[in-house]
Amino acid sequence: MTRRVVLLLLAILIAAGGAFAVWLYVQNLQQEDGETGEQVQVLVATQTIPFGQTAGQAEAAGSLELDTVAAANAVPGALSSIEPIRDLTALAPIYEGEQIIEQKFGTPGSTAQLPIPEGLLALSIQLSDPARVAGFVGPGSEVAIFVTATGPTEADAPEGAGTDLFTTVLIPRIEVIGAGQTTVVSRTTTGEGGEQTTEQIPLAILTLAADQQQAQEIIQAQSQGELYFGLLTDTSETGVGDITRLQDLVTE
Repeated sequence: MTRRVVLLLLAILIAAGGAFAVWLYVQNLQQEDGETGEQVQVLVATQTIPFGQTAGQAEAAGSLELDTVAAANAVPGALSSIEPIRDLTALAPIYEGEQIIEQKFGTPGSTAQLPIPEGLLALSIQLSDPARVAGFVGPGSEVAIFVTATGPTEADAPEGAGTDLFTTVLIPRIEVIGAGQTTVVSRTTTGEGGEQTTEQIPLAILTLAADQQQAQEIIQAQSQGELYFGLLTDTSETGVGDITRLQDLVTE
């Protein structure tokens, strides 16, 4: 009998200890929540909202929901109501998880709604999926622009000098402010044996915020070669550096 009483007391003590541990855990969570600061509600995309779809249509399709986030994590201008944009259309695709801001909606073709930074201009270029980092580049992204082209690799190369296939950084860092619809085009290539291969290539239009000199360089580079984007973070290090030639890839 005494043994049973002891076992019962031990069981009670273990249960009490477990309950106390749970209580401490909950208290810690509440304390952490209190330290995060004010909580706010923001509209968030639950799935991709395509270019040209109105906010009202997105709501009807279940593409919008209210989410609660720490105020520090709310995007500046994030909306908590659809009313200011209900009849406006998405100026670029809005991807799942993005917070909704009024600047991304407007009247189709309205440049007044395109968020062009002061003193800059908007420039659009068309790129394939690999060249735009497989679709991970969108409005608000910062990218480095690379160019691959054929031409003299020295600025002071004499007339008639040979040309090389080279790749270099054209623009170390630039902001993407818009993304258009993706279209598919056909490209046919002829192999060494004369056989032809046709492939379907998705192309998307991306809009950059550039100054005049950057715009001139991008337009010139795209007319002479191929452009590629590199997606950047705040800590990415980029800069105009050495040119990489085809022969640089071959080692003896």
